[in-house]
Amino acid sequence: MIEDRVGDPLTQVETLRDEALASIASAGDMRALEEARIRYTGKKSTLSQLSSLMAKLTPDERRILGQALNSAKGRIELALEARAEELSALELDLRLQAERLDITLPGTPYPRGYEHPLLKTVRDILAIFAQMGYSIYEGTEVEWDRYNFELLNIPKDHPARDMQDTFYLTEDVLMRTQTSPAQIHVMHAQEPPIRTVVPGFVYRNEAEDASHGDQFFQIEGLCVDEDITLGDLKGTLTEVAHRFFGPERRIRFRPSYFPFTEPSAEMDIECAICHGEGCRSCGYEGWLELGGSGMVHPQVLRNGGYDPDRVSGFAFGIGPDRYTMQKYGINDLRLFREDDLRFLRQFG
Repeated sequence: MIEDRVGDPLTQVETLRDEALASIASAGDMRALEEARIRYTGKKSTLSQLSSLMAKLTPDERRILGQALNSAKGRIELALEARAEELSALELDLRLQAERLDITLPGTPYPRGYEHPLLKTVRDILAIFAQMGYSIYEGTEVEWDRYNFELLNIPKDHPARDMQDTFYLTEDVLMRTQTSPAQIHVMHAQEPPIRTVVPGFVYRNEAEDASHGDQFFQIEGLCVDEDITLGDLKGTLTEVAHRFFGPERRIRFRPSYFPFTEPSAEMDIECAICHGEGCRSCGYEGWLELGGSGMVHPQVLRNGGYDPDRVSGFAFGIGPDRYTMQKYGINDLRLFREDDLRFLRQFG
């Protein structure tokens, strides 16, 4: 009988199957389950060794033993998968218990950042000019002497060229004292019409006090086209000031002198701290200078490659530091550079 010849191997298969199922059911963790898998289904397992007997059997005997082996392996693999799912769920439950999180507790607070008031002012002013059709040009802080002075109609013997006023790196290279050199760069780069503003830091060898510093922000402006007048300059700067401060703030223009503009004017605003009475912030004058301006000097237009008989223009320099002080009632310029969080939190 076929059963008599393969009876012993069949018994071994059944015994190993039952032993494997019991071992799998008793596995307490994934590591024990993996050991059971290797022991009963691995290449060196007894079930695999029983498969080597197939070559000594007749076709019918191979079929009987093969069916028994496949059935045993199938049940063992199903048991392994089922137990793996159970152990995974159990381990997850244990982790959830161990790492229990009370979602009703308040979250961890993180300190909130604050936009620096000076940076906010610069962005607001640039946005106003963008709405008026001006482009933004970024000049270099390290500049040639020729662009910073000579091409702006400032001769060699001008006081602004004194080493006491300017940070020179070499005889021909310096830290720009104003954003005005960008005027020449822009004029060399394109033909009129020009409407552009140039934001950036400038450097001057000055003593620090409540309203002056050796490093400060400036926004240069340049407009060149046919038939540009002083009225266009005054209207532009007045509009910018009223949009930024509000139409109720008083503005005034007074004659001044700059080598690169003719005629020239200073623009002042009524002090927001003392409302014209006089205080430390405004030098006890009641007004604070916001920046210089004027019609571009004909020689500067020539140096830029333009014909002053064909085009005209105006230029201005806005001081965002003082705009910020006047808008927010800040009485000391040095507060901008002290990085005091108590000061910055007021603008959160």
